[in-house]
Amino acid sequence: MGEQDLNPMLHVEKMTTADFPFAVELANTMDWSMTEEDFRLSLKLEPEGCFVLFDKLNRVGISTSVSFEKVGWFGNLVIDQGCRSRGGGTMLVQRAVDHLRNRGVKTIGLYAYQHLIRFYENLGFTANREFAVFQGKTKKQRIKSIPQRITEKEIPEVLELDKQCFCGDRKRLLALIILDEKNQCYFSKSNGKTTGYVATKEHEGLTEIGPLVCRRGSSSVPKTLLEGVLGTPDREVFACLPTENKVLAKVLIERGLQESFRLTRMFLGPAVAENCTYVAESLERG
Repeated sequence: MGEQDLNPMLHVEKMTTADFPFAVELANTMDWSMTEEDFRLSLKLEPEGCFVLFDKLNRVGISTSVSFEKVGWFGNLVIDQGCRSRGGGTMLVQRAVDHLRNRGVKTIGLYAYQHLIRFYENLGFTANREFAVFQGKTKKQRIKSIPQRITEKEIPEVLELDKQCFCGDRKRLLALIILDEKNQCYFSKSNGKTTGYVATKEHEGLTEIGPLVCRRGSSSVPKTLLEGVLGTPDREVFACLPTENKVLAKVLIERGLQESFRLTRMFLGPAVAENCTYVAESLERG
């Protein structure tokens, strides 16, 4: 069954910069606080993988996707309230999946709200594990030790560690984050080997933590890295991590954050990012 067979009134087009105002307005009906810069980044990373759903000539939905070599991520699926339950969501997912498969992607991941798990299961995705989103303003608290900042010298080792743990090559994305001086990007090293790193995206008034990636085996490394990016008081912070990681959840709670809601990580294809300590880069990019 093709896209147009789902509903002949609906069709999908590639997103362009002209669609940004609509995309921002629609996305923020979900309280996502997105800006045109968010969609500009999505289009920069995956110019052929961001889509707009039309009902005749009217824009009624959006989605984004990104490829990291053999791993892809699907995100930002929103349909206008008045156009739901007409097959548009399925059309956007199928278009993104086709695009990512054509890029050589073997595994496609996403974070699903609880009420959408069945929808994605019907499209072939399998639930993997539960994640919790933490939000809140940081309390003033003394930081025991500040980790080492990532410099250009450490970037190759950090990228290699991330590739080993995530199973996909996120070099394009991580380089943009690490080389932005306003972001906090730290790493840890033991016996000459990089054992973990953390990065934040610093927006006006908001710190978005992620990714944080560490080799399995030590709870102290990810804890130290996470504490290192939480030193500024009265800063609005966002983080998404597996519910099973009680150590990192405790750090966030002690710093003033609270669990806001939960999501389920799902995969179409073999699961990735399983054998490491992991905090999501973002909901739309993994």
